[in-house]
Amino acid sequence: MADFSAVLELAQALIAIPSITPEDKGCQELIKSKLIPLGFTCHDLPYENAHNLWATYGSGSPVVVLAGHTDVVSAGDDTDWDYPPFAATIDNGYLHGRGAVDMKGGLAAQLTAAMAFINDYPDFKGTLAFLITSAEEGPSHIGTPIVLDHLKRSGQSIDYCLIGEPSSDKQVGDTLRVGRRGSLHGQLTVHGKAGHVAYPHLADNPIHKLGRFIHDWTEIKWDHPPEEFPATTLQITDMSTGNTMHNVIPAKVSLRFNLRFSPAITPQEIKEKTVALLEHHGLRHELSWSLSGDPFLTQPGTLLACCDKVIEQLRHITPQRSTAGGTSDGRFIAKMCPEVVELGLCHSGMHESNECVRISDLTDLSEIYYALLKELLL
Repeated sequence: MADFSAVLELAQALIAIPSITPEDKGCQELIKSKLIPLGFTCHDLPYENAHNLWATYGSGSPVVVLAGHTDVVSAGDDTDWDYPPFAATIDNGYLHGRGAVDMKGGLAAQLTAAMAFINDYPDFKGTLAFLITSAEEGPSHIGTPIVLDHLKRSGQSIDYCLIGEPSSDKQVGDTLRVGRRGSLHGQLTVHGKAGHVAYPHLADNPIHKLGRFIHDWTEIKWDHPPEEFPATTLQITDMSTGNTMHNVIPAKVSLRFNLRFSPAITPQEIKEKTVALLEHHGLRHELSWSLSGDPFLTQPGTLLACCDKVIEQLRHITPQRSTAGGTSDGRFIAKMCPEVVELGLCHSGMHESNECVRISDLTDLSEIYYALLKELLL
């Protein structure tokens, strides 16, 4: 019987490393210290200040990839935590610390499952690989895309990819992320004319004009998405004039915004709708855009069928499909892998103070990964 007891020690060791994005701080060296003795071939693919790792065991098809990231978001103010965020404290059946959920706990479960599987079945048919980056939470373009470029140049394909992001809701395995909406960032500056607040007729307040535009902008019904996706949403994330005087009408106002969009609308259509509304309101403006990722959706196939089978057998539940949540590196991997599924711990607490995970969930997730490797590689 496979032994998953190592998962807690691995999770603690990873959490204890303060790898704030895009720094790795030695997490991948720790991971390699577990993989190399098993027989994995490890390729370090650093880029700028990100650490990226591609590690393989075996050869041929199918190629099954376990993907994840070692970086975490900032812990913020330590005084907001009941336990030090990088102490990896165990208390009352929970492991506390930054990254416990997102996603060092998931990484530890992937590693534990892989170690157990290779110990039990060293001569399996196919390839087991790890794709790990330290840039998922921050400048993601220097992370997973760098590894994928390396794989393309070397002619390496991927058949199935399991991403260890925290996908579950109430219990491990109850939700499978089978896709994500796209993400489009933008910055808008609206120009007016500065002046004294006592003489508004001599000025042109850009905030007032922008306010009317925002009202109409946020009322747009962007799309009618397919049933697998939530509708496209717009959120303004920051607004500033740079004005420090209480009696001056500013000359301009700038804001940052983001749209999470379904496959029912393209980035170009979003841009055109926005520009048309700006022109309708007669706003003098500057507008820039940045596409963070396109939407993707994994269709029913071998990987989803195996996930359903394993989770129903081990957890006695039927997992739900979801495309909700933020972006993940699945948006990059899906461009070269036809079957990408996010399966991980419960998402509650990620990016929050007092992030923690049930220790039993780490073992349960390890068991699920192990069973999936058996289904896909034996």
